[in-house]
Amino acid sequence: MSGQPPWRELNLAMWNAKAPLHLTSRTYDIAGFKAGRMSLRPHETADLGVVAGKTLIHLQCHLGLDTLSWARLGARVTGLDFSALAVQAASDLARDMDLDAHFVTSDVYDAPAAVEHRTFDIVYTGVGALCWIPDMERWAEVVRDLLRPGGELYLFEFHPVKWMIEGGAPDDIVIRDGYFSPAEGYREAGGVTYADASIPAAATPTVQWNHPLGEVITALTNVGLRITALRELDRDVIRQWSMMEPTDDGMYRMPGDLPSLPLMYVLRARRDVGTAIVSHST
Repeated sequence: MSGQPPWRELNLAMWNAKAPLHLTSRTYDIAGFKAGRMSLRPHETADLGVVAGKTLIHLQCHLGLDTLSWARLGARVTGLDFSALAVQAASDLARDMDLDAHFVTSDVYDAPAAVEHRTFDIVYTGVGALCWIPDMERWAEVVRDLLRPGGELYLFEFHPVKWMIEGGAPDDIVIRDGYFSPAEGYREAGGVTYADASIPAAATPTVQWNHPLGEVITALTNVGLRITALRELDRDVIRQWSMMEPTDDGMYRMPGDLPSLPLMYVLRARRDVGTAIVSHST
C-alpha cells in the first residue's frame, strides 16, 4: 500500500473488512439473488430500456450484484472495484450463476488503463459510490474516456442533501455534515453499517466527500459530456429513519405528514458523436 494516499488505504481496509460480511448479509441476500432476484430498481431498467448486446462497465461495483443484474438482461458487462476481495467474490458469483461477466481490480481513476482503453455503450455507477472519491474532475475524465461516441453515463446516487443528515437518528432529522466538503474530506465518517453492524463504524475509519450536484454536473460538462437528464427523487433505497414508509418500487420515503426531502437522484449524460473533447486536467 506504500505510496497510496492515506484516505485510500483507510477506505480500502474498511471495504476489505466488509466484503466477506456482506456476502452473508440479509441486505445483499445472495441466496435470493442466485434464485433470480434482481438488485436493480425498476426505474433503472425502465430508463435504460433494452440493454441486450450493449457493452456496460460498472464503476465501483463492490460484490457485483448490479453488474450481474445487467448481465441477466443481456448486457456485456465489466465490473471494476478497488477491493480485490470484492472482485473475487463477484467473479465467483458470476461463475456460480453461469453469467458472462468480467471483473477487474482497479482504482476508479485508473479504470481506462485497467480495461486496456476499451470503450463502452454505458458507464453505470450506482448507489453510494461518489462519496469515496475526492476529485470529480478526474472522475468525469474517466467517464468520458470509457464512453464510446454516442455512449451514455447512468448515475443513480444518494442526493448530497441526504448525505448531510445523520443516519443514526431514529426519528429526528439531524444535520451531521456540511453540503460542501473540505478538500481533505470528512474523516469522522466511519465505516458503512447499512448491511452489517458486527464491526462498529468507529472501528473502521474512512474518509468521505459530499459532492454537490453543481460540482458533479460541472465536471461532466467540462469534459464535453452533455447532460440529458437530472431527476431528484423523494425516496431512498435505505430506510434511514423509522418513520419512513415503503413505496411500491421497494424504496422508502418520508410520511405524508412530514416535508419531503431530496434523498436520491438520477443523472444521465452522453458523449455525443463528433464532439470535440478537451481535457481540463492540470
